[in-house]
Amino acid sequence: MYLEFRHLRTIRAIHQAGGLGRAADMLNITQSALSHQVKGLEAQVGMELFHRRSKPMKLSPAGHRLLRLADRILPEVAAVEEEFMALKSGRSGRLHIAIECHACFDWLFPVLDGLRHGWPDVDVDIRPALAFDAIDALRREEVDFVISSDPVDIGGISFQPLFDYEPRFVASAGHKTAAKAYVTAEDFAGEVLLTYPVERAKVDAFTQVLSPAGIEPGAVRQVEMTEVILMLVASGKGVAVLPDWVLREIKYNPDYITRPITKGGLTRRMYAAIRVEDEMKPYIANMIRLARVEPVKMQRG
Repeated sequence: MYLEFRHLRTIRAIHQAGGLGRAADMLNITQSALSHQVKGLEAQVGMELFHRRSKPMKLSPAGHRLLRLADRILPEVAAVEEEFMALKSGRSGRLHIAIECHACFDWLFPVLDGLRHGWPDVDVDIRPALAFDAIDALRREEVDFVISSDPVDIGGISFQPLFDYEPRFVASAGHKTAAKAYVTAEDFAGEVLLTYPVERAKVDAFTQVLSPAGIEPGAVRQVEMTEVILMLVASGKGVAVLPDWVLREIKYNPDYITRPITKGGLTRRMYAAIRVEDEMKPYIANMIRLARVEPVKMQRG
């Protein structure tokens, strides 16, 4: 027996309408075409599906069996069709995120909260395990959105600028640099540099200050959480370089000093990396817009 979705829709329509004429109108076909379809289906089944002499038409036991199948299958088909339409229109989809920036969690969660209100059908997830292989994971379609400050020229990947930030030096209030208006690479010599657990190529202190000057800190201590870094700094256990949005809450805290790095200060830019074919997806465009606004609010306090 060969069944199509139209056969199940026919069974359900005739049952609901009680006759071929009204059912044909519901299905937007002629009564003759509907009658021919029913006869063909009954020929496949090998028995009648309706008691035609009853008014309204009633299902036979075999017809009831197909009706139960229609009631189970057709809503699922309709749900899938709705999902596909939502995907096509951009109302739903997947947004799995990898982050090459530990400190970005501070502003990312408010961004995701705003996205949730506008796009409740988008599946959002953060994939921390892929942070060290983020761009390759983006190319493999394991993630859909990468937050990075290091754009690279890779075919099929678009780096969208989000916002500029200033990496700043932070130390305890009694640190020897407290009297200085700004710090230089030489001020890191002999210091314990507190960083996130990432490779040097992802650490602003190395890429922007120390490596170009050929200077090494006294030691490097990797710490997972921003709060712990700040606690260690306040205790005089080391110094750090952190983005300006992280330091907004300690700006007037007497336990700390924050200074620009070099006389003119440093400026870095944060990017969102996405696949080129995803640029026109509405929820991704909205995510980028939100990620351009929320961090700036934090920078301004």
